[in-house]
Amino acid sequence: MLFLISLSYFKASTQVKFKDSYRVETIEMPKGLSSQTGGIDFLPDGRLVACFLRGEVMTYNLKTKEWKLFAEGLLLPLGILAVNNSEVLVMQLTNLMRIKDTDGDGHADLYENATSDFGVSGNYHEFNYGPVKDKAGNLFFALNCASSGGGVRTVVRGELNKSGRDGIDGHHEMFSVVPYRGWVMQLTPDGKLHPFASGFRSPNGIGFDLNGNLFVTDNQSDWVPTGSLYHVRKDNFYGHPASLVWKKEWKNRDPFNAPITELDKMRTRAAVLFPQGIMANSPTQPLVDMTNGKFGPFSGQLFIGEMNRNRILRVMLEKVDGEFQGACIPFIDGHGLRTGNNRLAFAPDGSLWVGQISFSGWGGEPGMQRIVNTGDAPMEVYTMSLTRNGFDFTFTQNADVASAKNPTNYKIRRYRYEYKKKDPEEGIDIATQIDVQDVNIINTKLSKDGKKVSLTIDDLKPGFIYEVNLGDIKSPTGQPLTNKLICYTLNKLRT
Repeated sequence: MLFLISLSYFKASTQVKFKDSYRVETIEMPKGLSSQTGGIDFLPDGRLVACFLRGEVMTYNLKTKEWKLFAEGLLLPLGILAVNNSEVLVMQLTNLMRIKDTDGDGHADLYENATSDFGVSGNYHEFNYGPVKDKAGNLFFALNCASSGGGVRTVVRGELNKSGRDGIDGHHEMFSVVPYRGWVMQLTPDGKLHPFASGFRSPNGIGFDLNGNLFVTDNQSDWVPTGSLYHVRKDNFYGHPASLVWKKEWKNRDPFNAPITELDKMRTRAAVLFPQGIMANSPTQPLVDMTNGKFGPFSGQLFIGEMNRNRILRVMLEKVDGEFQGACIPFIDGHGLRTGNNRLAFAPDGSLWVGQISFSGWGGEPGMQRIVNTGDAPMEVYTMSLTRNGFDFTFTQNADVASAKNPTNYKIRRYRYEYKKKDPEEGIDIATQIDVQDVNIINTKLSKDGKKVSLTIDDLKPGFIYEVNLGDIKSPTGQPLTNKLICYTLNKLRT
């Protein structure tokens, strides 16, 4: 399994035991706290700051292991951003709140509304995620669509637009009847809120890479056939039609009954798809590794939380024809990690902190854990990259020649998901793989340094996920490849 536990390899009757590369530690939570973690971040002085769904904001001193109450009384906060040692921004159900400790006693005494210029219908599912901040000082956050499992209040905040709900079988669709549900929003330094990008269903994860590219995850169900990671740019549409009612050109149009071909042509494809039931069911926050090697060999790559499994994912992105696409792979499965992995943050020492949750039917366990790099090198796929005639796999260590070149150690199949309106008879799960096909391997080639295997395959086709199951690949010392499932989202071919 994973490098979280010791792995053994038998060779010539000699047992070689490999050390753990990472370990998971559970953080003791304060007594009396309902530790449903909505957001975590680190203050400049190294303290953790976290918000919890019951409304508390707490700080945690990593050296003394002491929790302190910073603020309280918030409404379902699902994101937090440290501004400085005495100020945080918290994204709650009704607004983005700026919270300050002005007298230096460690407790907030000033609560200010940073923005509330978006709609609230009273639907229970109108959660809000973020914020994150770019280098220019702009803040970004994401607004959930409302759920067909709940209604709309008689008094709402913002304009009420019933076109944002499917009038024919609306009980089957997420909806947006107040602005700007299903949008990513931008709050500029002058305090003005702007709609930034549309087409999201339940975008429970938002973050930047090292180059300032904004990424958002979305969760599978209607119009979202499987979990997705999007590269988000201004004015783009990402697939769920409900939010289109807040665009001027869609006034008086029913987006749910627009031709699928029109919507499909408009939408921006996901950079990475997480196959449902295989890789992830409910992806959460994307977090870039900016630890400069403190957390291991994955600097610049994205880690993604997963709600329904005891798993953290790792994403390897590349640009092909100017657009992001790439692969996802499990990073940690089980072995002490709990489910409900909702929020991620890197501590100053390079450890990865994970805030967990089990709120309102979301699968998981409340609390907090951290993942620590022990310094022992893992044997992993470092990158999977598209070539003109196949894929290159680069490993974190050089590979044993015989195992790496053996074509039977690479089992590849491809499939795709159909972008469509959900059929009521299918229920929630519409993640049906179509056009499934095994892929033949023509040739394998190992680089001189032993770190890269180039596969030539018989057919590359855009619009497909290439799922690869790796076999008995190991290092020359016998250290096995610890994660063997990897999925590449191929949107564009190399030319």
